[in-house]
Amino acid sequence: MSQKKILTEEKDLTDNGIRLNKYLSDSGICSRRGADKLIENGKIIVNGKTALMGQRIKKGDKVVYEGREIKLYEKLILLAFNKPRGIECTTNTDTKNNLIDYLNYGRKVFYIGRLDKDSHGLLLLTNDGDLCNMIAKSVNNHEKEYIVRVNKKIDNDFIQKMSGGVQILDTTTKKCKVKKIDDYTFNIILTQGLNRQIRRMCEALSYKVIDLKRIRVMNIKLSNLPEGTYREVSSEEYDTLRKNLKNNKLGEKNESGK
Repeated sequence: MSQKKILTEEKDLTDNGIRLNKYLSDSGICSRRGADKLIENGKIIVNGKTALMGQRIKKGDKVVYEGREIKLYEKLILLAFNKPRGIECTTNTDTKNNLIDYLNYGRKVFYIGRLDKDSHGLLLLTNDGDLCNMIAKSVNNHEKEYIVRVNKKIDNDFIQKMSGGVQILDTTTKKCKVKKIDDYTFNIILTQGLNRQIRRMCEALSYKVIDLKRIRVMNIKLSNLPEGTYREVSSEEYDTLRKNLKNNKLGEKNESGK
């Protein structure tokens, strides 16, 4: 599938609606000038009647062209952002060093799976609430991968205990994959998202986290994205992401017998 494919989602109309020519243009049917010509020639039907020039389209209106209902779509935003340390994952712009002001994206987006202020690395942002909820649900076993540096040497006992589950927040963490990188650094892949989970797990084993960097969320990787910058997730990455989410959902249904 080509990277040039445009990711889209259906767009909600405001109470005042928008002019029909803009509606058709935003839907990708034609230019505004082309839309005016279609309206003038009686080619557009709104709610069963021939459309009028200058007509406004509101929520619930049905727009038809050549027998096909035309829906208004907007570009789906899905960003991979390399969050620096010190940036707060909050949409509250009254908070100092908040994510929204730092990003200065110009469109409303919200983050998927926060990173605490002292952590850095991959953060996904989107305008799709359903996608956000699907990824955020840890019950779906969505992998999140981190590189972590601690304050003292790592031994095999630490690796085994971290991977087997650690008692924090009145629960035992789910088993996870942990691999030693060097004497002070390890790689960890989680499938849950408890509050400050990695830091609490390390503290429970008498280690302190010095640096924590997220490098992957499911199939989306940080790779060499410069710190403080973002990129649009490609259509191939998005397609794989949606496929994985769908497969996980089907797996849950099969396990529950539904």
